[in-house]
Amino acid sequence: MDDFSPSDLKAILHSKRANMYYLEYCRVMQKDGRVLYLTEAKKENHYFNIPISNTTIILLGNGTSITQAAIRMLSQAGVLVGFCGGGGTPLYMACDIEWFTPQNEYRPTEYLHGWLHFWFDDIKRLEAGKLFQQARIQYLQRVWQKDRELKMEGFDFNDESIQSALETFSTRTTYATKQSELLLTEAQLTKVLYKHAANATQLKDFTRQHQSTNKANDFLNHGNYLAYGLAASCLWVLGIPHGFAVMHGKTRRGALVFDVADLIKDAIVLPWAFICTKENMNQQEFRQQVLNTFTDHKALDFMFETVKNIALQDYSATQREEQNL
Repeated sequence: MDDFSPSDLKAILHSKRANMYYLEYCRVMQKDGRVLYLTEAKKENHYFNIPISNTTIILLGNGTSITQAAIRMLSQAGVLVGFCGGGGTPLYMACDIEWFTPQNEYRPTEYLHGWLHFWFDDIKRLEAGKLFQQARIQYLQRVWQKDRELKMEGFDFNDESIQSALETFSTRTTYATKQSELLLTEAQLTKVLYKHAANATQLKDFTRQHQSTNKANDFLNHGNYLAYGLAASCLWVLGIPHGFAVMHGKTRRGALVFDVADLIKDAIVLPWAFICTKENMNQQEFRQQVLNTFTDHKALDFMFETVKNIALQDYSATQREEQNL
């Protein structure tokens, strides 16, 4: 351990990390140079190792505590931490929007510069919003066409109703003249996807309610918060503040997190929330299914790729090369 340095913890790129953790009724601590969580039992206590160098997010739920030494090591490894309620929602506490973010003043600023280069121009910001919308549909197509389990459950990208909704979505997105029109078009598409999912899984009379009233809404909320965690991690690594949104408005400090999370929510969270409801899974089983699917379809990779491309859209190939981007 004498030759160990904090930078050794960052050998794995965030976009390639595999783990998100939700912990409850345990104590997170540092022990022998590792971060562990301790669960108490009547006869003996159990320690479990957290591979922090391969972890992006830790959500601490009911009955948890964490030591200063553990936070220090998590910060060195670039792991975001959030305190939340049971099942991963809602997020309660944060020093930066909704997350405890590692403090590192030496992160590259190129992507922030690129983002600000277009963000103060209303027209360019609108175009960036359109690029986000196009990317989410590309990801939806990629996942639904590739995932055999989704196809078996009735989530077919080539379904006539889906294609009709996407055609309308594409047209309205192209001709949108302000962000509110993009949001309305997005809401209309999501409503069609909810209806398709409810029909495919035979969940009658489903209504989306953020103040959850049933298991499907619970799972949608839970999965969305997992997506927010990935989005927050992506933005922290690239050094782009959460307030510079292109879709959800300039009055919400965390709005860019929602923009980035939307890239993957329709493709993964939405269908699996309905499928897991039909199969009567519990919160833990649903969470594991979503996290595995995030990994299988490289959701975090896609977020990084999309945000980086949009940030550098005004830079020529020569400029990117000069700045080593």
